[in-house]
Amino acid sequence: MGEQPIYTTRAHVFQIDPTTKKNWVPASKQAVTVSYFFDSTRNSYRIISVDGTKVIINSTITPNMTFTKTSQKFGQWADSRANTVFGLGFASEQQLAKFADKFQEVKEAAKLARDKSHEKGETMSNHSQESGRETPSTNQASSFNGTDDEKICHVVPEATVLKSENERLKSAAEHSNTNTKKWETELQTLRENNARLVDALQESSANVESWKKQLSACKEESDMLRGKIAELEAQCNEVNQDKQRNTQLRVRVQELEAELQDKEQELENLRKQAEIIPQLMAECDGITTKLQAAEMRNKELEGTIEGLQMDINNTRKKQGNMKVELKKFMDILDGKIDELHEVRQGLSKLGVDN
Repeated sequence: MGEQPIYTTRAHVFQIDPTTKKNWVPASKQAVTVSYFFDSTRNSYRIISVDGTKVIINSTITPNMTFTKTSQKFGQWADSRANTVFGLGFASEQQLAKFADKFQEVKEAAKLARDKSHEKGETMSNHSQESGRETPSTNQASSFNGTDDEKICHVVPEATVLKSENERLKSAAEHSNTNTKKWETELQTLRENNARLVDALQESSANVESWKKQLSACKEESDMLRGKIAELEAQCNEVNQDKQRNTQLRVRVQELEAELQDKEQELENLRKQAEIIPQLMAECDGITTKLQAAEMRNKELEGTIEGLQMDINNTRKKQGNMKVELKKFMDILDGKIDELHEVRQGLSKLGVDN
């Protein structure tokens, strides 16, 4: 099957500065894909990350590796083979926790694979040693029980087998010594990396304190800026109110100017009217004279009217007397008519009787 991905996430990749061994150097400009790979043929695990065509992480996981969470969204591990420390910055705490859990799981799997490999090597070594111990006894038995020709025939192949077994054991011992030196080297490298990590952790702690102070200063500055912004907003509101008042005042000034023009026009009209006042006064004097003459004429007419009123009253009295006399006459006339009517009725009765 080859090498297959078993877990994939995205993170910002960093590497420890090789010069100072303290500061982090970004390995990618943005968040990239970081994956766990399993090689079934070698029974090994690797963390691989590629930015475009550049491989920025190629770390084989060993049982001695440790993934450390240095903050809520940042974690790191040391790779002695790559002689560096990798750091990953995640977008959330959940992503960091999942990656750390997967690292521990892969680490345990790598440890089991190493233990199985050691057990297999020890089994093969013990089997070889037992074969080596049994070979002389077999040879001894053949030397006692067999003929000389049989001894020669048996000794030559057994010597060859022993020689090959010895060479294999020497090779296994050399390989074991090599692995021991390699593990000692890795252990020393891990110790150095742990020392660097301790230094980096201390520096990170110092940086955290510094960042806390900077954050506190930024908060204070932010509060000050917010206060200034509030003041500026209040000033802006005052300016807007002043603008509104100025606009209202401009409108009022325009209204007053219009009223002033109307008043000036009215004053001009009054001035024109004042110019004809003497003429009007003269006309008024003439009218007064005429009015006095009319009043005198009115008095004369009133006297005449009073005489006429007396005549009218006398006439009305005469008319009243005439009405009384006319009524009396009418009453007499009505009596005469009634008498005449009675006479006619009497005549008609007489005519009937005859």
